[in-house]
Amino acid sequence: MTELQCNFINGQWVPTEGRSENRNPANPEDLIGLYARGSAADVDQAVEAARAAQPGWAAASPQLRADVLRRAGDLLLAKVDDMGRLLAREEGKTLAEAKGEALRAAQLFHFYAGEALRNPGEKLASLRDRVEAEVSREPLGVVGLVTPWNFPIAIPAWKAAPALAAGNAVILKPADQTPGCAHLLAQILAEAGCPAGVFNLVMGRGSEIGSALVTHPGVAAISFTGSERVGRGIAVDCARGMKKVQLEMGGKNPIIVTAQADLDLAVAACLNGAFFSTGQRCTASSRLIVEARIHDAFVEKLVTAMAALRIGDPLQPDTQIGPVVSEAQLAGNLEYVRIAAEEGCEVLGGERLDMPGTFQNPALFLGARNSMRVAQEEIFGPCAAVIAVSDFEEAVAVANDTQFGLSSGICTGSLREATEFRRRSKAGMVMVNLPTAGVDYHVPFGGRGASSLGGREQGRMAMDFYTSVKTAYIFAG
Repeated sequence: MTELQCNFINGQWVPTEGRSENRNPANPEDLIGLYARGSAADVDQAVEAARAAQPGWAAASPQLRADVLRRAGDLLLAKVDDMGRLLAREEGKTLAEAKGEALRAAQLFHFYAGEALRNPGEKLASLRDRVEAEVSREPLGVVGLVTPWNFPIAIPAWKAAPALAAGNAVILKPADQTPGCAHLLAQILAEAGCPAGVFNLVMGRGSEIGSALVTHPGVAAISFTGSERVGRGIAVDCARGMKKVQLEMGGKNPIIVTAQADLDLAVAACLNGAFFSTGQRCTASSRLIVEARIHDAFVEKLVTAMAALRIGDPLQPDTQIGPVVSEAQLAGNLEYVRIAAEEGCEVLGGERLDMPGTFQNPALFLGARNSMRVAQEEIFGPCAAVIAVSDFEEAVAVANDTQFGLSSGICTGSLREATEFRRRSKAGMVMVNLPTAGVDYHVPFGGRGASSLGGREQGRMAMDFYTSVKTAYIFAG
């Protein structure tokens, strides 16, 4: 009988009556494990433990917190191969991508181990005689982290590490589809010496566990990554509870290909951005905006490159595209393929592949207009719309014509066009001659509009969200 993988609360592995199966989307016969399905009562227990443990963690030496995070990074680094294999099995990333994500998680913990020692403040001269003003940063208290399935170790790492570095206690609620990586992270933090109650893991349905975290009066802040629809609801609930909130949501990211572009470079950037990781990235290049003069040549090269992509078992070393994460996600993708045809696009690919697992052929929607649903709504799969434009000015206007503003890109050999686009793009991140997906952990991550709310993730700026500013005035007498 398969052992139940329990929740982690107050330093103990806590079983639940409910449980869920975690299966490999590339091979449904591969049962990864049985994982706890918690309840609101488990959230209550975790919050109680976190509130009791947090003052001691906040008062601990910054060196102690740094040491715990560094050891967690070391342990993650030692387990990159194991974590990568687990990630590939439960989410469907290729093994190379999965190992890269596991390495990134280790690097994030190492980075924030350093940030635990750097708690910046200011001492300012007051406007009053013999008075000093001191500005410092303090932890918030208990922070709830709600993370998605598409980066099941990197995103928990880039939320948990800065939260812990700042002196907060953490409750992590991972996605239902990918509990395994979060469970392993809990084991690693316990082994690294994280005190009981400082890091807690509660697995279960988002509608129950996520909602209980968001509305719990003992939780001071929520950091959420997921859909724009769910994020809007969380924002409202956090406002009602006067909680600090950070939201990373969807994207409909454009990449412009101008007549000045190196077409081979542009095709490589668009192919990677649109289809790698099975298109399951909020930064994926889902709108390919191409100047009419080079449209046909670009499409011809891109279609040839698409046809050469190797789709299959993510554990095989030559695989470039793995499965869609679940049957439900695949059904949604296929519905958008149908909608694209209904809206008048010429659809290339996009069909379900006749093989075990949830595999989909990458889809290209030719003749798309920016007003179409497939050009405005996030699909979160290997689907990209090609939009022809007359010139650079129209390309910029189309790129900015979206409710989202996460990532954008341009492929061009013109320094003027690259500079203009960087200045005028209404996105939080701008890529030049690169895919719209792919970011570094030591610089800020986030967007505008319906993509992001509440401060940047990653880099030093991440510490801003997990701390509160206090100003003290001291009269010298």
